[in-house]
This record gives sequence, C-alpha cells and structure tokens, in this order.
Amino acid sequence: MTSAVPAAIHAEEPAGRPITMFGPDFPFAYDDYLAHPAGLGTVPERAHGTEVAVIGGGLSGIVAAYELMKLGLRPVVYEIDGIGGRLRTHRFPGLPDDVVAEMGAMRFPPASTSLFHYLDTAGLETTPFPNPLSPATPSTVVDLKGRSHYARTPDDLPDVYGEVAKAWQRTLDEHASFAEMQTAIRNRDAATVKKIWNELVPRLDNQTFYGFLCDSPTFSSFQHREIFGQVGFGTGGWDTDFPNSILEILRVVYTGADDEHRSIVGGSEQLPRRLWEHVPDKLAHWPSGTNLASLHENGQPRPGVTRLHRTAPNNITVTDESGHIRTFPAAVFTAQSWMLLSKIECDEALFPIDHWTAIERTHYMASSKVFVPVDRPFWLDPDPVTGRDTMSMTLTDRMPRGTYLLGDDPDRPAVICLSYTWADDSLKWLPLSVSDRVEVMLQSLREIYPGVDVRRHIVGDPVTVSWEAEPHFMGAFKANLPGHYRYQHRLFTHFVQDSLPERYRGLFLAGDDISWTAGWAEGAVQTALNAVWGVQRHFGGASDPANPGPGDRFEDLAPIELPD
Repeated sequence: MTSAVPAAIHAEEPAGRPITMFGPDFPFAYDDYLAHPAGLGTVPERAHGTEVAVIGGGLSGIVAAYELMKLGLRPVVYEIDGIGGRLRTHRFPGLPDDVVAEMGAMRFPPASTSLFHYLDTAGLETTPFPNPLSPATPSTVVDLKGRSHYARTPDDLPDVYGEVAKAWQRTLDEHASFAEMQTAIRNRDAATVKKIWNELVPRLDNQTFYGFLCDSPTFSSFQHREIFGQVGFGTGGWDTDFPNSILEILRVVYTGADDEHRSIVGGSEQLPRRLWEHVPDKLAHWPSGTNLASLHENGQPRPGVTRLHRTAPNNITVTDESGHIRTFPAAVFTAQSWMLLSKIECDEALFPIDHWTAIERTHYMASSKVFVPVDRPFWLDPDPVTGRDTMSMTLTDRMPRGTYLLGDDPDRPAVICLSYTWADDSLKWLPLSVSDRVEVMLQSLREIYPGVDVRRHIVGDPVTVSWEAEPHFMGAFKANLPGHYRYQHRLFTHFVQDSLPERYRGLFLAGDDISWTAGWAEGAVQTALNAVWGVQRHFGGASDPANPGPGDRFEDLAPIELPD
C-alpha cells in the first residue's frame, strides 16, 4: 500500500528517537507492544483451539491470523483471490525472480516500524526505493508545460521549485504546528501529540488540502500551487489529493511516511506468504512446528466469502464460494469495506446503523500502474553530448505523471514503471487496454526524451492494473474527504466493543481503510493488532500487565470525538 502522497525531499534525522507512525489520532506504540517479551497476551485455556474467521488474506488478515494462532486460537482464513491482497507482485516469465513489478504497494517508509517487525520476522530485506531526487536516485527529470529540468539534487532545479518547497514547509510550521508535532512523535510524548492534534481536528475537519494551501499566505501565488500540484517541489504531484481532507495529508507528513521509502527485495507479496508458512518461536496450545498453512486443509485458505450473517447465540455464520457454511463465535473482517455493500450478502445486524453509514461513506482513491520489463538499465548510459543519464526518474504533467526506473545492475534485466497515477489521472486510463496504455506513455516519453527508443529494450509483455476496476477491491485505498472524521472514528474504534450492545459484538474490522493512515501497510498491521486485542478480550483473555494492548490504553489515548 502506498499513498497518493509522494515522497518528500530527504531531510537528515536529528539525534534521538526517529520519526515513526506513532499517532497522531491514537498515539499507541505498536512497535514496542510487538517487541515486548511478554507477548500480546493470553486467552483462557477453555478458548484454546476455538475457530475464528479471518476474512481477507491480505497483509492485515494474515497478521491477524498469525497473532491469533500464537494465542492458541484457530484462525480460519477466507481469501477470494490468493494471499497478498494489494501486496501483489508480478514476476515476468523467463526473467529472474527478483525482477518484479509491484502492482500494489511498492515503497515502504522506515517509519512503519510495526510493518518492519514482520519483515524481520519473515527474513525479508529492503533496499532504498528510487523516489525522485532521493539519494537512491541517480537523476530526476521534472517536465512541466513542455519544459524539462534535469537534476541530481534539489539544488539543480530552478529557483521556483525551492520556493515551492519552502512555502510548503512554512505552511506546515505556521498552520499545523509541524515542528512541535514531530518533536512530540520522536519523544513518544502522547500527551503533547494529543494536545496538538485535538486542537487541529475540529478546526480542519471541514478543510480540503487545496483550501488549506489557499489559506496560507505563503501559497498566495497560483503558480506555486500549480507547480506543487503538478510535480510537487521536485518529488511528485500532489493535486490528486487536493480534494481530500487536509487531515489525511498531515497524518502522513507528521509521521515521516512520505520519506526515505524502501522496497522489499524480491517483492512485497513475499511478506504475507512467508507469514503464512512461518513457525513462531512461542505458541500457546499448538504443538511445535504449527503454522497457518498447517491449520488449513491442503495448506490453503478457504474460498472467498459470499454471505455473512449473525446466528444465535451471538455467532457469525460465514458462507463461502464453495457453498460451505461455518459458524464462528468471533470473526475479523479485513477486506475492503465496500465488499460488505456489494460482493458479500450481509445481515444488517452485523453492525449498528452508524457503522454501516461510515462504511457507505468510505471514499476510495483510484490508482493505476503500467510496467514493462527491459533488457538492462539502459537509462544509466551517459548521453554522449550532455553527459547526462539517458533517462531519469520522471515527473511530468503529461499522461504518465510518474515514471520510475527500477534496477541498477548493468548485466541484468530491469523494470520500468511507465506510469503511476491516482484519482482522475487513473480514470483517464481505465477504458484503455494494456497495449494502448503503453503506446500513449511511450509517446509522452518520446516528447521528453526525443532520442531514446524505450521500445527496443522491452523484453516481455507489459502488465497493468487499475485498482478501481479490480472486482474485489473497487479502489486502491481510502482517502477521507472533508467532514469524514466522524466516519473514520467509528470504524477505527470499532475494536473496543464494551459500549456496543451485545448483539453487535464479536465481529471486528481491520485493514488499512479502517486505519487513520489508509494506503500504508503500517495501518493494515496496526488495525490487525487492534482486532487481535478485541478477539482476545471477547474470549475473556487479557494483555500481560507489563505490556498493555491498544484497548487497555484506549481511555487515555482515544481519538477525539467530534459532536454530531
């Protein structure tokens, strides 16, 4: 999962604790919770071996199932389209296994410390992702209004781009207490994080990203706003996020989710697949050597879910695509929430009406990508006249918007992400076949690089995705609009069910669209851990007193509630 928010210009970390995705809405230290030797808690022995449905085999579902198994419960995972979800890695026939196209999530900030806990568990390595103008990127071309600027560092760009960058930084500092918030996040100072954020939420919940810029005197220039929208300040366009709530953007920039991105060597899909096979060191109830695969028939998840309804006494009954019906005392739903409105026949008694309204008001961003495999990273060849790289990581206001060059070994095949787009830019591609998309993008790149023949380097079939057209997703990731804070609050806090009528308990929501940071894998992991805590409590279990869980700290850290 990767958000429409682009990577920021790299800034050196000051001494002390690094920025992490700690809050701001719910500043609970999930990484410390995971690392604590006491573990996540226990359930009573009478609950050991009890089946819990986990609907969705993406990252959130697999993390939830993995941790439920460690508690001694028996997760039953349902997945309609193969383990991975939007951690979808495409491998090209005939090419090495590590030459891949990441159709969904492809770049992960180190601030995602809970995610990196599971990457370490799975034994996966990461490498710097070549974001524009990052230290990992040999060169960048910013192409706007028919003029191209070649840069190895931000200082190589025309002065106006530096002005835009400074305008954005000043706007954050003067109107969103940026420096104070980052200091509080670094120090894990939850009280200060909450104080700053609880003052901003009522003031900014009704504000778009674009309106926030317009209200800042430092962005009084339309030219600056236009450059910021089209190509950012040399790092990526922000205009596809302009209609979204400014709170969505602040959550990302406060927590460093927009900086120092890394890619997973060999592909992101390996993470949920390795967790599926991983044997934990510590397991309650289950014999040594147990893993998720061994708890499932033929080592595979159950088919996708077609019906969910409540049955007495307080159970959740699941029907899958094979027609098989099974009843559970608890379930975790991790698929895209819109699936509950269209693809799955649902009993209205699954949730209170306010939660159904929140699900219905969910706003998903469209997103598309197109990749081609090439014989080698020819873009690193120096131009004989200028000495510049033949091609560069490209930001443009033309149709591709962002072109990423993936690979730096001159003796091995590589991959070009010809286009990565969101929202309206993605919808422009929706009616086009993959071959049509490639033709349009190659034409745009010829206009930027007149002497470069990309086509002669292509060594395999192109691949594409439009997440809004994927029937089991219907969008890439959630992005709240102004006024949606209350809906997000209902969905995120659903895991603490003590205040719900008993008839609504036992079904827990998780996934990145339930988190405050949709589009980021960290949000998928954090909400999975929330759901695990909820299931644990539902069965009469508890966290270790030395390692309180997210629900145990909820009263102190709960997100601010806005009045109706």
